[in-house]
Amino acid sequence: MRWGAILLLAVTLSACGGGGFFAPRQNEAPLESLDAETIFRQAEFELERDRPDDAAELFVEVERLHPYSEWAQRALIMAAFSYHADEDYENARIAAQRFIDFYPADEDAAYAQYLLALSYYDQIDQVGRDQGITFQALQALRVVIERYPDSPYASSAILKFDLAFDHLAGKEMEIGRYYLRRGHYSAAINRFRVVVEEFQTTSHTPEALLRLVEAYLSLGLTDEAQTAGAILGFNFQASPFYDDAFRTLTGQDLSPEAAGEGWLRDIWRQTVRGDWL
Repeated sequence: MRWGAILLLAVTLSACGGGGFFAPRQNEAPLESLDAETIFRQAEFELERDRPDDAAELFVEVERLHPYSEWAQRALIMAAFSYHADEDYENARIAAQRFIDFYPADEDAAYAQYLLALSYYDQIDQVGRDQGITFQALQALRVVIERYPDSPYASSAILKFDLAFDHLAGKEMEIGRYYLRRGHYSAAINRFRVVVEEFQTTSHTPEALLRLVEAYLSLGLTDEAQTAGAILGFNFQASPFYDDAFRTLTGQDLSPEAAGEGWLRDIWRQTVRGDWL
């Protein structure tokens, strides 16, 4: 079984042999005096001890000291895995990209690309309001999906792509709500519009339409508010957000129906034709 598949399926590294397969690191012997396989096995032993930082260093040494050995290629993908396990995402990306560059036709190239994508994806919740890392995760995940559609990593990449996409929409909603609460209605509308136009397949779309109803009503733009309500009712009639929008509109003697012209009326036409969502 290939190394990437072993790692993805979380098979224990010691499955390659018995419990005594890996020897402790021979600190008294300089690495330069050891053959590639011995260093590689010591790196695996460090992984078994839950010391991925030490393992990564040893895997890198395999490639440095024995670049033309059969172990160098294995060590590079394992270094990427070890760096990622240590949450050293920058070095994980570097090692994964090196593997892709050096061995693009190898069957573990799909796993290397998946690791590269994970190195971005696993940082999404650590970067605050800067969404650049999320866009990079989406780009890297898309490569897995499109370049390696038959790999065992494609389905996981699709799921993570959808979650990252939803995360971007959620950030737009968070900022939009902030503006709405403070009465900055035009700025709020701009954020909710992004969700409706660019992230319409995410879970945030129904709420974005409700907030558009509220924001437009606050500005006295009843045509836009009614149209947003109509789109919400057409696509998400069972949503509690539609119930809120309906009560809000009818409370002002309005109804959820397409009215006037503008960008929401265009969305309404697409909705009726089935081109939206």
